[in-house]
Amino acid sequence: MNNYMKSFIKTLGLCLLACLLCCCKGNKTSNGQEGNGQRSTVNGQRQLEYAQGFKVQNLADGIYLIDIQDPQAEESTAWHFALVPKELKSFDVPQDYTVVRTPIDKAICMTMLQLADFIVLEALDHVSGITSTKNLFNEDVLQRVKDRKIFTIGSEGDFDAEVIMAANPEVIFISPFKRGGYEAIKQTGITLVPHLGYKELHPLGQAEWVKFIGLFIGQEEQANALFDGICERYDHIKEMASKAEHRPTVLSGEMHGGNWYAVGGKSFLAQIFADAGADYILKDDPNSGGVNIEFEKLYAMAANADYWRILNSYPGEFSYEALKSSEPRNELFKSFKEHQVIYCNMQRSPYYEKAPVEPDVLLSDLVYVFHPEVLPADYQPVYYKILP
Repeated sequence: MNNYMKSFIKTLGLCLLACLLCCCKGNKTSNGQEGNGQRSTVNGQRQLEYAQGFKVQNLADGIYLIDIQDPQAEESTAWHFALVPKELKSFDVPQDYTVVRTPIDKAICMTMLQLADFIVLEALDHVSGITSTKNLFNEDVLQRVKDRKIFTIGSEGDFDAEVIMAANPEVIFISPFKRGGYEAIKQTGITLVPHLGYKELHPLGQAEWVKFIGLFIGQEEQANALFDGICERYDHIKEMASKAEHRPTVLSGEMHGGNWYAVGGKSFLAQIFADAGADYILKDDPNSGGVNIEFEKLYAMAANADYWRILNSYPGEFSYEALKSSEPRNELFKSFKEHQVIYCNMQRSPYYEKAPVEPDVLLSDLVYVFHPEVLPADYQPVYYKILP
């Protein structure tokens, strides 16, 4: 995070503290739950606020029951884990729950999103393996890989079982709905734990999975505090954006293989656009996942969109000329003609290893584009910037 962003967040924090001291108790968040100053608890256990992919029940003796299920499919497979403190000699948990003794010492992360949770919790000592270092910027992780404190185990579908065993993890966090290749891993007998943060449809829901990791490594309080700060900043920035007089329109994505792959109106992206004070061109589409659209149909909807958001991994300096070269018809869009492309190059930005736990920063970047009058004039975007 750059120095300006740290200063900006500090200022926001002071403003929020003043607001909390002045406001009455029981304020509600955007999803109708208890506000950030009064976090919801049941029997002393902090409740989840945005994440829909996992649920937590606190039993006696510090035992947690965790239920995991795809938040986009209510009838999908569910996984059940009982997190049992290592010091307990005897315990009783439901029969269909897989026991994990906590705090775990070592784990393997299959995705950058999972790794992001460990990074933000400053808990890299618990990470013994990752899939690769491609598009990885974190110097601490890179040094640990170099020193063989963290092993690279290969990509999905081509995992190295011997390296996995050398990493000696107690659990492996997986993404079960991706390409997979987990059969070889299952033979090791290591517990596989689904991490479905990437399936969440709200930016704060994705970020709340930091609590999930916190439970496994014994950092529940730190994870709660981190998420509280994220929520407070996000909600404050969202509130500022809501006061803007004009809501611009925005499209997202690029043409690939003859079709435009765009996410629907019930998606993570549609939500953050709305919170940033903009209208996504597919906001009324009922899908949460990707939608394949022919260029002509997409152009009919988005020809006059004010902005165009692009996130890709481009080898070199991305430009309007490169965008036109990939698809000559791209120059027909109003956002192209007026140079209003919002861009992030994942080869030059730590997007995947930091953005999942910085939705407030993502929101700030978008608000600065859509409503520059809302944020200070010298605000420095971290991820998304207008393509020069």
